[in-house]
Parts: sequence; C-alpha cells; structure tokens
Amino acid sequence: MLLLNIDYIPGKEIEALGMVKGNVVQSKHFGKDFMAHMKTLVGGEITDYTEMLNESRRIAVKRMVDEAQALGADAVINIRYASSSLMQSAAEVIAYGTAVKIK
Repeated sequence: MLLLNIDYIPGKEIEALGMVKGNVVQSKHFGKDFMAHMKTLVGGEITDYTEMLNESRRIAVKRMVDEAQALGADAVINIRYASSSLMQSAAEVIAYGTAVKIK
C-alpha cells in the first residue's frame, strides 16, 4: 500500500474511493505515568510518552490501511494525523486520508 501526504501520485491517474481513517486511544501504566510526572520536574524528553505516541500512530496507520484495503485501494493520499488528550494520561491518535485506485 502506497502512503503519501500529497494529494496526488506523481505520473499516475487515480480514482478517489473515499476517506479512510484509523484511530486508537491509549493510556500509560500508572507507574510509568508517575515517573513521567517526576521527569517534568527536571526536564527532558519523556520517552515513555514518545514510545506510546509512536505505537499509537503505528496502530492508527494500520487501521487506516486495513480500511483502504477493504475498499480495494492501491494507495492512501493526503494523509494527516491528529491527536488529542482525552484525560490526564490517555490520548487519541487518528490517521486519515483519501483511499485511491491507481488507473
């Protein structure tokens, strides 16, 4: 599956099949969340949250690709990501784009 964050496929004619998306809501284990809060006192990257968001993006993209494959798509173009905090230690990540068939 070709994944692009531009709204065309260079040199190809495409047929739009529709918007596809994948999302996930994840939270961190309480012990790791507590340690992350401690890290805010001294500064620096909170690697547990970085890892959580990377994993969330991977899951969201897989779900988006699964939805595109169900439509018979060859590619997803104009891919975008969004995230939001749902509560203190839980975040949603969504990946969305346009499923297309290459002619």
